[in-house]
Amino acid sequence: MKVSVDVDCTPAEARAFLGLPDVTPIHDKYVKTMLDSFDGVANVEQMETLFKSFSPMGDAGMRLFKQMMDIGLAGMPGKNGDKTSG
Repeated sequence: MKVSVDVDCTPAEARAFLGLPDVTPIHDKYVKTMLDSFDGVANVEQMETLFKSFSPMGDAGMRLFKQMMDIGLAGMPGKNGDKTSG
């Protein structure tokens, strides 16, 4: 026997139904802080420094993310003629 149930609700309604906390005020404050911090950015170097400060583990986290992206892109078909896409 197979039973399917479709529920039509908003994300806020789903969170309330599941008993999850409403983190909207925290999210709004975080977004406001991020936007306010971009006001003083004048060049690319400042932007890079800002993003590094927001990333988990700082510069090490950024390097780890870049390595993961490089590994993922290296495995794509057709990359540098290593693999064929067919």
